[in-house]
Amino acid sequence: MKYIDLNCDIGESFGAYQLGRDDEVIKLVSSVNIACGFHGGDPDVMDRTVQMAKKYHVGVGAHPGFPNLLGFGRWNMDIPPKTLTNLILYQIGALDIFCKKHGVAMQHVKPHGNLNNMADTNTSIATSIVEAVQSVDMNLPIYVKPNSELERVAKQKGQPVLLELFADRAYNKDLTLVSRSQPGSVINEPEQVASNVLKIVTENKITAITGEEIDVVGETICVHGDTPSAVEMIKLLREKLEQVNISIKSSFKR
Repeated sequence: MKYIDLNCDIGESFGAYQLGRDDEVIKLVSSVNIACGFHGGDPDVMDRTVQMAKKYHVGVGAHPGFPNLLGFGRWNMDIPPKTLTNLILYQIGALDIFCKKHGVAMQHVKPHGNLNNMADTNTSIATSIVEAVQSVDMNLPIYVKPNSELERVAKQKGQPVLLELFADRAYNKDLTLVSRSQPGSVINEPEQVASNVLKIVTENKITAITGEEIDVVGETICVHGDTPSAVEMIKLLREKLEQVNISIKSSFKR
């Protein structure tokens, strides 16, 4: 029997604005990344989402992003390193308080959107992320993309990492994600998503958007909660994984 952690970004609704089908998704995954109020989410949403995660025994991670509600954290931003470190620390602390309220242990941190994407190649941003996490807990793992600057900096500084791959996103041949501004960057077809993940977990390979096959190792697989077909994707994905005797479990609950 093999295992894979299946994670989803949720808790991204804000005030009167509803995003994603969190009530359905959370029953189907093993870990969730909860927005901390800067790209999405608010105190009420954080409170409710942590409570749901506890109810369904799902691992909880903080999902800090750029202070960019208008762009949903998907705009590049130029923020001084110390300020960026504190912005990330602030968000992790906000979610951690709700975890403490509900008696839930935070199991990881996953940067959101372009904060994460810029940390693929930007050493300063990667360092701000790692230093913020280390200020909270030197043993708290960070979800990182393989071959990223964030992975390199975290390992250099001795911070635990979990290698994350994306089920519903297209890859460049250097293992960066294809920009959302490009056609084909987001994969909405459940069958294609399931096929991609099966290739990852059974062959350790990804097919880049340019056609090259790339060797990969992934410890957690993400489906984005704001993808319209997320629930259908995850249901089919679970079914296909079970057919090849692969179970879905949090990396911290095996």
